[in-house]
Order: sequence, then C-alpha cells, then structure tokens
Amino acid sequence: MNPTRPHRPSPAAILLVPLAVALVITLFAWPNARLAPRDLPVGVAGAPAAAAAVEQRLAANEGAFEVHRYSDEAAARRAIVDREVYGAFVATPAGPKVLVASAASPAVAQMLTHAASEGGAATDAGPVPVQDVVAASPAGGALAASVLPLVIAGLLTGAAAATLASGALARAGLVVAGSVLAGLVATVIVHSWLDVVQGDWAANAAVLSLTVLAIASVVAGLEALLGKAGLVVAALTMILIGNPFSGVGTAPEMLPEPAGAIGQLLPPGAGGNLLRSTGFFDGAAAGEHITVLVIWALAGLAALLAAGMRERRPATARPAVAA
Repeated sequence: MNPTRPHRPSPAAILLVPLAVALVITLFAWPNARLAPRDLPVGVAGAPAAAAAVEQRLAANEGAFEVHRYSDEAAARRAIVDREVYGAFVATPAGPKVLVASAASPAVAQMLTHAASEGGAATDAGPVPVQDVVAASPAGGALAASVLPLVIAGLLTGAAAATLASGALARAGLVVAGSVLAGLVATVIVHSWLDVVQGDWAANAAVLSLTVLAIASVVAGLEALLGKAGLVVAALTMILIGNPFSGVGTAPEMLPEPAGAIGQLLPPGAGGNLLRSTGFFDGAAAGEHITVLVIWALAGLAALLAAGMRERRPATARPAVAA
C-alpha cells in the first residue's frame, strides 16, 4: 500500500449527482407546477344581494380566496391601492365589474380577468368590464427577473467583504458600503433605464440596498463564524430556497404551502415584494417586509461582530510571565 497515494472517495459518491439534481429541480419547479390561489385576498363590493352571490361563488372554491367585503367600489379601490387585496368583484347597477392591480401581481390580475370572463359567459351578460386600478409599467414583468441578480449581488458583496478585510468592523463596513453601491446601481438600471418600477427613486434605492445588505451581511457573518461552510450554507439557502419561494413572479398566496410563507421570511421574497410596494403603491404594506430585511441584516452583522470578539479573546487572555 502506497502511503503517499491520495485517498479517493468511493465511486458510489456519483449517486449524489442525481440526488442534487432532484433537490434543485424540486425546489425550483414544484412551486410553479402547483400554482393556485390559497387564501388569496380579494374584495367584494356593491349591492348586498349581488355581492353575497359573488361571495358565495368564490366560497365554492374552498380555501382559494380570502374574501373581504366593502361597502362600495370606492372602498374596494382604496383596499387595492393599500395592498389589502389583489382585486375586487364589484356589483354595480350597470352590471358586474372586476378591479385588478397588475402591479401587485400580473399572474393574479390575469387569473381574475379570466374569472370575470367566465362569470360573464355563465350569466349571459356579455364580457365583464375589467379595470386595472394600479397598472404595472410596460416593463414591469421584469421585476421577478431582478430577484436572482439581487441574490447574486448579496452573495458577491458578502464574499468580497470576507476576502478583502480581516477585522469584524472592517468587514461590516465593506458589507454596508458594497450593499449601498449595489443598490444604487440596481436602481439606475431597473428604475431610471429599464422602467421596471416607478415610484420614488430614493425609496426604491433604499429597498434594493437593504435587500442586498440583508443577504450580504448573513453571508459575511456565517463565513466569519463557520468558514467556507457558512458561505455555502448562506448561498444555498438564498439561491435554492429564497429565490424560488419568493413569490415575486406570481404571489406568495399562489405558491403551495408552506413555500409562500417561507419565502416571505427570506430576503429575496421580502425584498422583491417590498420593491412592488415602493415601486407602484407608494410604500403600502411595506412594514412587514422591512422588518424581515432589517432582522436578517442585523443578524448577519451581529454574527460578524461575534466572530470578531471570538478571534480577539485568545490574544487578550495571555498568561502572566514569571519575573
């Protein structure tokens, strides 16, 4: 036996390849293959008798819709603008009407429009008018495509901070600076150039910077605590779970449970949906998403500082030298 011969893993390790493929395909394909409304918030407004009939039709799809009653069309419109519901079915003297918000979710708006067409055909009332209360920009469909680049920006920022600096404070400074710069560049692209989002430029820049910071700080913090293993764990979590579970391309309530709920607790989902709020709804329903991102950012920075304190402790605890 040659003692200098390097040890090689067993050929059976090749079985890890199909297992990895199965895991990645499942995490990315499963949510999109099982898209369906699950307690999707929608409104019903108008004359009590007609509204009750619409609500009864919606309730027939058990577990699909979370119905909110409103006194009139104006109240339903306010609820859509405040992001309380994705759309509303309104009973008017001239007939039924459907209100949607393609800026909140093009997929849900399309689904409600289709439901309106079916409803109009079922009642022989002709096409049901559909109004887009908060319309997406012409390039708004690209918002979902911006999530993965933000994840990559956060991973690169965190990894660069871990490589370019050694002290905890220096790494934290690089994480914050890199996240702000990445957010500004992203805003120039998606807001100023491509017109993917609208709204206040500074608010969108803050959202994008905070999203990158939430990811980058966790990457740098776990790398400082666990080494390369921490970096791998952070990267896999954000890419394999955070990205496909974000619900930005559809809606969290359209994903199978518990994918939608998990996605909103991770930076990609919270950041993407927060950008919808600032980009089209003047910041409505932003509080929960901001809280999630801030918690991740603070947790990552705390991990960085904890690792720095751990590294300094042996140096300060030197034994006394005998005279």
